[in-house]
Amino acid sequence: MNAISIKNLAKTYANGTVALKGIDLDVAEGDFFAMLGANGAGKTTIISILTGLVVKSAGQVKVFGVDIDASHQEAKRLMGVVPQEFNFNLFEKVEDIVMTQAGYYGIPRAIAKKETHKLLKSMDLWDKRNVVSRQLSGGMKRRLMIARALVHKPKLLILDEPTASVDVELRHGMWEYLNKLNQQGTTILLTTHYLEEVEQMCAHAAIIKEGKIIKNESVKKLVQTLELEDYLITVKHVQGVDQLKEYSLKVIDEYTLEVVLNRKSELNNFLMKLSQTGMVMTDIRTKGFRLEKLFLNILQE
Repeated sequence: MNAISIKNLAKTYANGTVALKGIDLDVAEGDFFAMLGANGAGKTTIISILTGLVVKSAGQVKVFGVDIDASHQEAKRLMGVVPQEFNFNLFEKVEDIVMTQAGYYGIPRAIAKKETHKLLKSMDLWDKRNVVSRQLSGGMKRRLMIARALVHKPKLLILDEPTASVDVELRHGMWEYLNKLNQQGTTILLTTHYLEEVEQMCAHAAIIKEGKIIKNESVKKLVQTLELEDYLITVKHVQGVDQLKEYSLKVIDEYTLEVVLNRKSELNNFLMKLSQTGMVMTDIRTKGFRLEKLFLNILQE
């Protein structure tokens, strides 16, 4: 069964803005799926329709086979949502915010308290459970929203820019938690501008441009379509660089080179010429941000 099944979805707002133009999209159960696109491409409109905040103009949307129009409340119970904006009571205590959310779903108080405590500990918020939420850092507020979204144990978690305002260390901790959650069976739909997140976490991705899906592939296949690749090459000692002038080469330090190559036609030749300089390579790795380059290339088409 698909976690999300969208057929011919369209949305035109009252002011005449056409946000979605007949989108078809399936997200498999258990997938970690990314939606990518520039601001205004339609990502948030899709999420808003899924969660009932926006009424679609046409099309059909199902969540685990449940039609969001015919059985809205049933569909809503299957989803947990982390929106872009903080939308909880800033004067309410952290524990109470999660407990209140559990109450919306009719979860008995004893069970809700147990689940709330479990989530606050897993999100490193246990020590802040009695703190008024306005006193939390931006990263802590993000983690609080994830805890709140998970308290009713949804089968689908929707994350709209979940790591905005989160520092690098906390972001990596959040990635680790979300990967574990996905491995336990929760389907995750993610929108993000941190494209390295997509490469590290997501199995599939759709790229949306002007209300249409223009790419829908496995992340691995999307990345493989890139011809140019940035490589970081570690050597025992940098020498003879002048023999490699034909390449787009940068010396990072006495042990590291950065080079941009067409990985299909240039990589083998470059490595052969590198060895001819007398340099001994000890490591080669891609620099990353490959999906970002693909994304920019597609948007410019």
